[in-house]
Amino acid sequence: MEHIPVLLEKSIDGLKIKPAGIYVDGTLGRGGHTLEIVKKLKTGKLVAIDCDTEAIKETKKKLSGYKDKITYIHGNFKDTAQLLKNINITSIDGAIFDLGVSSPQLDDKSRGFSYQTDARLDMRMDKSQSVRAYDLVNTLNEEDLCKILRDYGEERYARLIARQIIKKRSISHIETTFQLNDIIIKAIPAAARREKQHPSKRSFQALRIAVGDELGALKKTLDTVPYILNPGGRICIISFHSLEDRIVKKAFAYYSSECTCSKDIPVCICNKNQLLKTITKKPVVVSAFEAENNPRARSAKLRIAEKI
Repeated sequence: MEHIPVLLEKSIDGLKIKPAGIYVDGTLGRGGHTLEIVKKLKTGKLVAIDCDTEAIKETKKKLSGYKDKITYIHGNFKDTAQLLKNINITSIDGAIFDLGVSSPQLDDKSRGFSYQTDARLDMRMDKSQSVRAYDLVNTLNEEDLCKILRDYGEERYARLIARQIIKKRSISHIETTFQLNDIIIKAIPAAARREKQHPSKRSFQALRIAVGDELGALKKTLDTVPYILNPGGRICIISFHSLEDRIVKKAFAYYSSECTCSKDIPVCICNKNQLLKTITKKPVVVSAFEAENNPRARSAKLRIAEKI
């Protein structure tokens, strides 16, 4: 399935691109947002970051006509500020982070992201990374497995699934996505199997997040990138589940406030300065048309903030 960039027009408009500006696409993927950014640049530059070398390779070919405007970096978006510093960039005019998994990654059987195709349990965005979903499923104790499924997948039946995983792997290692899918389906109550959402969706999401430390990466990004934005520069973040959106919402609220003191204190003692202005009081969501034409985009939420 061809990857369709999510909330493309709204996110690009949200960046308020300056023709001479320096921009970052921290999650290059298949270059959908990257392409629209470089189209608007004249003397400006774009730094495209991705931890997936295949994504970089494919997008370099696709956007070969813009090679003079794009610098590609293999790395994790959590290290955006340091990766930019490594190439002597200390400030930028905007950054976009699309936190979703691209369709080619989901559809590539060798990546082991999907419960819909049989593959080795992997789920690594960055193939140079050592820890795979296979390692978590076959080595973690019941408590740690339960915590991952509950905290990252918001899975109601985390305990039942974790116990069933431990039971099955005591007989033989859980090697494939289909094996894990079968374990999950058999672990949960019969009524839950008939729900609209696939029974394995939450657990697979949880393991993917754990393998890539996705929430930790997002928090580190939000701890650093706002400080390297130039005044008027914008940060756009597209999230795909409530865990991510909650982190972005909380960070933007913090940076957009002038004081974090308790309301019981009559005089401010925190000396905090407002760093950002939140542009989207509520997240921007996909239209009915986009949801129909790109089902994987249905849960997407875009939040935008601007440097003061």
